[in-house]
Amino acid sequence: MSELMPEKEQAKESAGEVAFQGFCAAVFLGMIGLVFYNAILRYVFRASFAPSEEWARFLFMYITFFGAIEAFYRGRHISVDMFTGMLHGVARKNVDIVAQLLALGALLVLIIGGITLVQQTMDTTTVATGINMTFVNGTLPLMATAVFIIRVRELIATIKRPASAFLAKAKEM
Repeated sequence: MSELMPEKEQAKESAGEVAFQGFCAAVFLGMIGLVFYNAILRYVFRASFAPSEEWARFLFMYITFFGAIEAFYRGRHISVDMFTGMLHGVARKNVDIVAQLLALGALLVLIIGGITLVQQTMDTTTVATGINMTFVNGTLPLMATAVFIIRVRELIATIKRPASAFLAKAKEM
């Protein structure tokens, strides 16, 4: 089984990685707890606590971003390699570099768009909790920057790897 796992997952996880996973689990459980709490209030007591809906939405958004960062860090983000899997050597390395540069370009668009969104909503607050939208919308440029840093590190590692390390994937049947 260990030969099927990526190299990053075979190595022992650092304390920071474990702490990040624990934090993500706490955020996820908090979101579920808020939704469950509000459902009980609504269906058992015929009441509602409006801030719990807003907080659950915020936590859902945050856990989505944190999950994306985790996926990028572990190399588990969705990708389609139907054609690139047939390439090897210099061709595969060049295609991987171009793909990573395009991903960095998309992340730059997210960072710039996120900063613009934050600037446009700085004086806006949420309805139920009165939280400034900078706190809510500010996660987009922050998380995109974190992923950008991860992707730059991957690009540097790809450039440093010799072309002979890029092998075509064997046909699976």
